[in-house]
Amino acid sequence: METVGGLLREWRHGRQLSQLDLALAAGVSPRYVSLVETGRSRPSADMVLRLAAQLEVPLRHRNRLLVAAGFAPRYRERPLDEPDMSAVRDAVRRVLRAHEPYPALVMDGRWNVVMTNAPVDHFLAYVAPELLVAPLNMVRLGLDPRGLASRIVNLAEVRSFLRARLSRQIARTGDPVVAALYDEFFATDGPGSPEGPLPPPESEVATPMIFRFQEGELSLFSTITTFGTPQDITLDEISIESYYPSDAASAELLRGLADARDRVVSSGCDTAEHGRIQPEGGPSPLSTSRS
Repeated sequence: METVGGLLREWRHGRQLSQLDLALAAGVSPRYVSLVETGRSRPSADMVLRLAAQLEVPLRHRNRLLVAAGFAPRYRERPLDEPDMSAVRDAVRRVLRAHEPYPALVMDGRWNVVMTNAPVDHFLAYVAPELLVAPLNMVRLGLDPRGLASRIVNLAEVRSFLRARLSRQIARTGDPVVAALYDEFFATDGPGSPEGPLPPPESEVATPMIFRFQEGELSLFSTITTFGTPQDITLDEISIESYYPSDAASAELLRGLADARDRVVSSGCDTAEHGRIQPEGGPSPLSTSRS
């Protein structure tokens, strides 16, 4: 049976903090931290959350700590398509649309695609249909040979930074689904890069992803946007990944693709639009409709 003390100790060890470190950060005594971890003192719900905040425990696991301490969960997990989430949903749509003609998408905490903007379609057009069954997973789309892996010029670099991101996420969240995703693509890798020494980066500012399509090469770097003070598990775990062109040629190519799509839409040959929430088991972003 899980105990709140045992779980807090696991998180503290994972953060590489001593009992003194945690006590100082939380404004309590080291003896009190020791008593809680050994089960000799039962913390209040507020104290559980105070300690969890100092340990940067994700909201999903803060609920788990509360339950282990004998309290009701504090944080809800509402799908983005619920009425209560309409303000957030509208804000995310605005961000996605404003980023066009550059691609952007929303992912949940397990790398599943939740929402996309229109330019993402160009990338999904090269993905095998079996990978487009919801929930679409960004790691599989990028590294599976049936996905975009064969189109990525600097695949060794992409694998390297995806591997590092997944490792950091596992250490931060302890999510077993993310750990399984890591094992799916990286469990057989030895120490260091699986492809050998990495080539020099294409940019000294940020490592780009370089795609080769029939229209030409497309070099992109990305930024990640998260919610600053989430009080809902869904908001705590989702992120907006926005891609920008690394050079003028890539920017021009993206504008050209957007112009071509606009001409198709204006001619009435394409009614597909974007930005809808993607429910698990529902349609792929290739068939989304703008709300």
